[in-house]
Amino acid sequence: MSDGNQLTDRPSWKALEGHFEKVRQLNMRDLFAADPRRGERFSVEALGIYLDFSKNRITEETIRLLLDLAKSFNLRERIDAMFAGKKINITENRPVLHVALRTPESQGILVDGENVVPKVHQVLDRMAAFATKVRSGEWKGHTGKRIRHVVNIGIGGSDLGPMMAYEALKHYADRALTLRFVSNIDGTDLAEATRDLDPAETVFIVCSKTFTTIETLTNAQSARAWCLKALQDKQAVAKHFVAVSTNADEVARFGIDTANMFEFWDWVGGRYSYDSAIGVSLMVAIGPDRFREMLEGFHAMDQHFRTAPFEKNLPVLLGLLGVWYGNFFGAESHAILPYDQYLWRLSAYLQQLDMESNGKRVDLEGQSVDYQTGPIIWGQPGTNGQHAFYQLIHQGTRLIPCDFIGFCQSLNPMGQHHDQLMANFFAQTEALAFGKTAAEVEAEGVNPTLIPHRTFEGNHPTNTLLAMKLSPEMLGKIIAMYEHKVFVQGTIWNINSFDQWGVELGKVMAKRITSELVSEAEPSLHHDSSTNALIQRYRRFRSV
Repeated sequence: MSDGNQLTDRPSWKALEGHFEKVRQLNMRDLFAADPRRGERFSVEALGIYLDFSKNRITEETIRLLLDLAKSFNLRERIDAMFAGKKINITENRPVLHVALRTPESQGILVDGENVVPKVHQVLDRMAAFATKVRSGEWKGHTGKRIRHVVNIGIGGSDLGPMMAYEALKHYADRALTLRFVSNIDGTDLAEATRDLDPAETVFIVCSKTFTTIETLTNAQSARAWCLKALQDKQAVAKHFVAVSTNADEVARFGIDTANMFEFWDWVGGRYSYDSAIGVSLMVAIGPDRFREMLEGFHAMDQHFRTAPFEKNLPVLLGLLGVWYGNFFGAESHAILPYDQYLWRLSAYLQQLDMESNGKRVDLEGQSVDYQTGPIIWGQPGTNGQHAFYQLIHQGTRLIPCDFIGFCQSLNPMGQHHDQLMANFFAQTEALAFGKTAAEVEAEGVNPTLIPHRTFEGNHPTNTLLAMKLSPEMLGKIIAMYEHKVFVQGTIWNINSFDQWGVELGKVMAKRITSELVSEAEPSLHHDSSTNALIQRYRRFRSV
């Protein structure tokens, strides 16, 4: 399968190490001066997305060697295995088939000999029927009032996904409906989400695959109590709660009619799930037709990833560039900078997608790795970020590769707002790449003592992603692009991008500590001295 054992022992890796020593001091000013057409040659356009990766510390040889690295890990075969439904999530013995969630009904994907695509579309049809009833007013609450408020209760991918997508596509949403999202077990989250809502006009969508997730079920039980306090009839639960789950027994025990339970499957990871039934709140907001447009965008990027040559493949190029900076330049983080206010939750969503997937310290064989894996993902929309953390990117001591995401057309044209927004978009990538030399500062007649403070070294790498406008279809393409980028990097690092055991330990320990916090009797504590003291202090003051 490979041309070596550990990643760093492979000939393809060694070749990149040698190349890095030759090019590490290259400056983008020199690269652009030597090649007037660099901006054209280091760019790719696919599916309405224009990727300019010319403002990177790379040469054509860099790209060739990175592609060789991908081939040495049989990336193409690994992609085919995922799309074929093979159980590439080896620690849980599961397929990885979020791609099936957006596969057309005319196509098939087999899992253990069964075509799963018809089931996907059956659930989509049931979601569409529910969404249509809510949007039209046909779905009535217990008192006969029309539903006007939808509250999604979930956590992790069951919250970050639909919330991000709702905010991204709010322009297309039915504004007669109020959508809220509750995830934090902190009671403040639920209290603020429901404070101004009428229980008789509110439906809750409880998203939990097992219907046992402690944060989600705690919030759902409190939402149930809030609803029943006003409606005074347990039968009301069936009119004001629906579930996204696979545990029909627990759903029924809660009081939800299982006819209003939308299924998804264990071959869908939570952070890859908002285009499944987890997205039913989004479908209510934007309507079934727009939701299906989004799925078409996802599928188009899936097919691009699956079939495009690697040198023109958007997720592959982005993934390999991330490896270049993380493993050779030592960059520890990556900024996602969308210049569109609708995408204000994108970086938070991509934090989970990337960091939960590739935050791993052992490889597929269970051996500790001797190289850096997943980066820290962070960011804010422009231009807000420019007045917050761009200072550190421009003049700080850390190398922070950035993705700039922008659109040629605004969904809310208003004077020169969009022109000014995009002027900043283009200016920032130019300033990061080329900076401002001491000689240029001096030529402006600046006080000599200020020259070091006003000099910008530049040479900061960026990728520019430019599309026509933000639409449901385009959002699907962008999210699928990042999903597959994460997969590419996980393949190179030889790790399992599809489990998340690191999420579990703290949750298990929290269950034990909860009983110690609320016990009437003074419990016998057997933690470390710090945790014991903190628990004792909390018990003393929790009810004062």
